[in-house]
Amino acid sequence: MRSTPKSMRLHIGLFGRRNAGKSSLLNAITDQQVSIVSDVAGTTTDPVEKAMELLPLGPVLFIDTAGLDDEGKLGELRKERTRAVFERVDLGVIVCGEGEWGTHEENLYALLEEKKVPVIVVFNKSEILRPAAALVEALSERKMTVLSLSALTGEGLEDFRKALLDSAPADFVEQPVILSDLVGPGELAVLVTPIDKEAPKGRLIMPQVQSIRDLLDGDASCLVTTDKGLADTLAKLKDPPKLVVTDSQAFLKVAADTPENIPMTGFSILFARYRGDLVTQVEGALAIDGLKPGDRILIAESCSHHPIEDDIGRVKIPRWLMNYVGGELIFDTVQGHDFKMDLNPYSLVIHCGACVTNRRAMLNRLLHCHRAGVPVTNYGLTIAYSLGIFERALEPFPAALEAFQKHKAATVARK
Repeated sequence: MRSTPKSMRLHIGLFGRRNAGKSSLLNAITDQQVSIVSDVAGTTTDPVEKAMELLPLGPVLFIDTAGLDDEGKLGELRKERTRAVFERVDLGVIVCGEGEWGTHEENLYALLEEKKVPVIVVFNKSEILRPAAALVEALSERKMTVLSLSALTGEGLEDFRKALLDSAPADFVEQPVILSDLVGPGELAVLVTPIDKEAPKGRLIMPQVQSIRDLLDGDASCLVTTDKGLADTLAKLKDPPKLVVTDSQAFLKVAADTPENIPMTGFSILFARYRGDLVTQVEGALAIDGLKPGDRILIAESCSHHPIEDDIGRVKIPRWLMNYVGGELIFDTVQGHDFKMDLNPYSLVIHCGACVTNRRAMLNRLLHCHRAGVPVTNYGLTIAYSLGIFERALEPFPAALEAFQKHKAATVARK
């Protein structure tokens, strides 16, 4: 991996009316012709993304969107794409043209405020007209950062850059770690990475690479091996590792080859904690016991990829779950940003590890499932549960393990 993954970048959404200058602002701040600029309203259709390094903050992802004041049937499709962006932005920029602030901008602010997203208000086209001082004061009193700039002349761009840095959410600046806190400085983790059809030729998959970097950042060491070589690797160590982490598909073999005194979990379970909320997804996995033949399950993947033979989301998890339930289940699959808004037909949502999306997008999906009353879990937790090694895989996470043990005790008491 030569560049920071999109999922680890600060997502900055540019919102506003058609022709307010969102695309011009993106081109100006990136100093590139990223978006097509035109005097014709509605030039931007699908969201346009641009990754860059915004020093000293670091890696960011700008997302230029179509105006929510678009019109017609095609305009409705554009607006739907823009609304989806609200689910994954960490920082919202409302771009206003020529000093304009009205109901449209108030609605944008309400959408961002509802999701607790910090907001910067940019009055673009200051070379034509600046906002009224009373308006700027009124918006500032509502805790908005308000700027006046010109994407055309470059006036105010440095102020905009500083506002982006100052408004970055603390949970981006102080992101949770993946596993280095479970290992500790100077200690060792063994990472088990099966080399199979799921692993792209010539490289490791993203969760494995990110875990290696996280350990190095935490002054810990890692030893990488395959599931076939794990037993020999552990036997050669003078001292046992603090943690063994495996690809979920190799859970059974790795659990068998890892001594009971060594904590063991999966990359996907680590990412349930890193990208979302582990306890929520552990509680969601407990719903597997309540599944019955004929139930419908949603498989949600963050990335878009061509399914391969024996694909984990389309073949392996359905097979393991149907073996556990003892009958046929109905599975639907969504990819990328196309998350189902209507979850009523589903008894369970099973999400991937979300390594290619950001934490805010994943938390929004968990919240959506909660509001719909549908349990949600992830790949690794589902596999561990259906294979009977759930408790073992949760040992490194006391709060999650406690949630499971309470459920197990309540189940025994009911019987």
